[in-house]
Amino acid sequence: MTGKRMLLIGVMAAVALFAFHAVSFADTTGKMNVKPGDMIYVCACGEMCDCDTMSMKPGQCSCGKDMIKTKVTKVDDNFIYVEAYKRGLKRMGKYACACGAGCDCNTISQKPGNCSCGKPMKEVKMN
Repeated sequence: MTGKRMLLIGVMAAVALFAFHAVSFADTTGKMNVKPGDMIYVCACGEMCDCDTMSMKPGQCSCGKDMIKTKVTKVDDNFIYVEAYKRGLKRMGKYACACGAGCDCNTISQKPGNCSCGKPMKEVKMN
C-alpha cells in the first residue's frame, strides 16, 4: 500500500469518526437523570442565576464560577430540586457536554459555556 493511499484511508476514517460523533451527539436528550439523595454540582451564582448549570463532576458553571456540591431533594419531569436552592433547576438543558461516549460529567446548562470536563458544550438538538 502506498503512502498516499494510507493517508487517504486515514483521512476518510477521521471524517467518518467525526460524522459519527456529530450524529450521536445530536441524539442526546440534554436531560439530567438523577434521583433524590444523589449528590450533584450546581452553579454557585445564587437563586437569581438563570444558567441552571448542573453536573455530576466538579467544575465551573457557564457563568464562570465554581460549582458547589449539593444533594438532590426532589425530581419531577421538568425540575431538579437541591438543598442549595429553594427553586427548582431546569432538568432539560439547552446545552450539554459534548465529550462523547464514556464521558461521565453529564453537564447541562441553559447557557453556552464549558462542561465540567473543560470542553465546550454543544446546543442540544430538540426534535
